[in-house]
Amino acid sequence: MSHVSTPRPSDSDAPSRRGGNRRRKRGRTGKRRTGRWILLSLAAVLVAGAGTGYWLYRGIDGNLDGVDLDRAIGDDRPEKLPTSGQNILILGSDSRAGANAELNTGTVSGARSDTALVMHIPEGRTEAVAISIPRDTLVTRPECTTSDGSTVASAQRVMFNSVYSKAGPACVVKTVEKMSGIRMDHYVEVDFAGFKDLVDAIGGVTVTVDQDIKDTSSGLELTAGTHKLNGTQSLQFVRTRHGIGDGSDLGRISLQQQFMLALLSEIKKQDLLGSPVKAYKIADQLTAALTTDSELASLTALATFGRSLNGVDPATMETIMLPVAYDKTDPNRVVAAEPQATTLWKALRTGTTIPDSAKKSPATGGN
Repeated sequence: MSHVSTPRPSDSDAPSRRGGNRRRKRGRTGKRRTGRWILLSLAAVLVAGAGTGYWLYRGIDGNLDGVDLDRAIGDDRPEKLPTSGQNILILGSDSRAGANAELNTGTVSGARSDTALVMHIPEGRTEAVAISIPRDTLVTRPECTTSDGSTVASAQRVMFNSVYSKAGPACVVKTVEKMSGIRMDHYVEVDFAGFKDLVDAIGGVTVTVDQDIKDTSSGLELTAGTHKLNGTQSLQFVRTRHGIGDGSDLGRISLQQQFMLALLSEIKKQDLLGSPVKAYKIADQLTAALTTDSELASLTALATFGRSLNGVDPATMETIMLPVAYDKTDPNRVVAAEPQATTLWKALRTGTTIPDSAKKSPATGGN
């Protein structure tokens, strides 16, 4: 059976199909913070350079936007367990407006959370694991309160990346917490243009691919081998899905995970401590692109949290895709595979080793 996208209606909240059109529109007043992929952007400030004195650059504090999760979600959240370490939801939302429109990202209006990861840092903070949640995963969206105070009713079998456009970032956090039973300590979001500028600020990122890639949708053309990517190419790289695997979002996830580790390694080896000018440049561009939870929405808070993560080494970071299976009703969608998904989330909650069996996904995207 082919699992390449065939656009057809499935549920009213699903704004996209694999390879299909995305239609969901979402309005928002004030400064727009949208983005894409980014454990890497968070780690750029938290892991690599948080101890470099960013607190000196108080003038760029105003770049940061904050989301008050406790106020938005209330008490309907999992208990924070002493064994659960630190858990950060990294969200990349996909807007095609403003500066992002110049980045060959398409012409679809609105915004979606096309990339999402749970970054789990166990107690001791010397290692980390990133769990990618495929955007096409069918989930139960809980009842949520939006930023304007209105209520969005709970709904079953909605596509994960529709939650952001329907009810906002706090509802995405609440959805992930309901899925996993894990309380998210922090939330981070980055936009397309900010991603590009961050990579350019560090001088590019080196990746190695084992096959030629030509994706007319993202604009990426690479021959098999090693390449140093600039910001635009890096954005194309993490967006590429056509021409690899079965052309689905699942195939793209493997490229995103590869790029994440390459970016973290690049930043880690740069001497930001010895280069205040470069540190400032990266901090300025990164904070302009970031939206975080309200607890992290200042340079001082980012630096304090970041210093506590200095022991995390990208070389030891594990990347896992949430185990999913093709939905029996709609093969263009996936659902959490059981018992793998439950076992995976339980291991993170309890601070135990993730069994190999919990890392295997029946749906592989052709990889």
